[in-house]
Amino acid sequence: MFPLLPALAARAQRPALRFGDRALSHAELADAAGSVAAGLTGAGRVAVWATPTLGTAVGVVGALLAGVPVVPVNPGSGERELAHIIGDSAPTHVVADPDVMLPPALAALVRVAPAAAGAGSATERSFAEPAPESPALIVYTSGTTGPPKGVVLPRRAVAATLDALEDAWQWTADDVLVHALPLFHVHGLILGILGPLRRGGAVRHLGRFDTEGVTRELLSGATMFFGVPTMYHRLAEALGTDPALAKALAGARLLVSGSAALPLTDHRRITAATGRRVVERYGMTETLMNTSVRADGETRAGTVGVPLRGVELRLVDEAGDAIGTYDGESVGEIQVRGPNLFTEYLNRPEATADAFTDGWFRTGDMAIRDPDGQVRIVGRKATDLIKSGGYKIGAGEIENVLLEHPGVREAAVTGEPDADLGERIVAWIVPARDETPPSAEELAAHVAAQLAAHKRPRAVRYLDALPRNDMGKIMKRELRQHRGGGADFS
Repeated sequence: MFPLLPALAARAQRPALRFGDRALSHAELADAAGSVAAGLTGAGRVAVWATPTLGTAVGVVGALLAGVPVVPVNPGSGERELAHIIGDSAPTHVVADPDVMLPPALAALVRVAPAAAGAGSATERSFAEPAPESPALIVYTSGTTGPPKGVVLPRRAVAATLDALEDAWQWTADDVLVHALPLFHVHGLILGILGPLRRGGAVRHLGRFDTEGVTRELLSGATMFFGVPTMYHRLAEALGTDPALAKALAGARLLVSGSAALPLTDHRRITAATGRRVVERYGMTETLMNTSVRADGETRAGTVGVPLRGVELRLVDEAGDAIGTYDGESVGEIQVRGPNLFTEYLNRPEATADAFTDGWFRTGDMAIRDPDGQVRIVGRKATDLIKSGGYKIGAGEIENVLLEHPGVREAAVTGEPDADLGERIVAWIVPARDETPPSAEELAAHVAAQLAAHKRPRAVRYLDALPRNDMGKIMKRELRQHRGGGADFS
């Protein structure tokens, strides 16, 4: 399992990181990271001002080399959120590119600047590999139900997840990954930077997402692309008029989508234009990766695959009893256990204890398991499981059907209290054509024709855009603060 980054220790000459015109081999990264590590002598924890730059990647690797827990900080954090994260994690040092002006909340910390590429910053000092249970990162959750919680991820969890993905995706040192994901989340940082580095391969970060960058990199040797659904939606929309993009995606060995469900309409458009199927996987900050569609298995749109190597997964009903059969219909909460799990919520022992039942982590995500073991996510227990008229209904399947309507650009589904049904289904729609949006009755009939009648929306709200976070996830709690234009009906 260890060292965490063996190509770094071996000082391999292969390409490792590229951000724009700045690049490092694994050997050069070892030198640059060693310089950062030397500057972290005596550090307790280190905040990393996580801009999408080479310096951020070098800073994270340097801290891991030194055995100092990394607290990735979103440069877009508001003043209150930033103050909470810094106060809660209490870092002693901060890593940031030298040209960055840091906010006052970080001013008192010892600042370490990553060495420039090619600066010859070799250090003769050797660093002992920390124990597997040592904290590697403290990643803060989105804080949808209160202040963000610091998720303590041990080195063991990082290694276990990346090695399980090596198995599932047949990931090798010959793979070159391209992405444009933020570096303060699990997806972009752990999978998108540490993943290639652990394999001894390379990553090319675009800085900002655009279809031209994806095309350029995939046509010039990149083999894998990681993205979120909003990125794949833009790729799908561009495919009809961009033959170079279609050729680039068709030539990729692996296309992976995560952080939220990829709508079936975008799956189908990409496959039709390129012959390639997008692989989905499922994970959380607390668990890293739990399941994935395998590169050597069936790629079925709408599923997140099977449990990864080493991960145990079960569905439980409302009474907390395990659902013992895979019938493709029974909805239950996903619970997982395995070496991929976090250690604790920082400074929150009660929250940590509440998150587990007999060693199983309660994810709060609801799913169905097909007879062949494939997992289909239907949504979050708190926001996406709707209890209407005695039925338990997952919002995700209704959203996919709504997105198949030609008059719908974006769709989200929530439940709201109803005196007769308990909850009624509400569809939040961004029309494809502002001047002639589909009527509420038309959308309800469209859903009823594809699914059971009790799954049709009982109310439709029209918006100009759906509220999303920086990973493209729809923030459904914010939807409830809107009314929007629309109609309610029986």
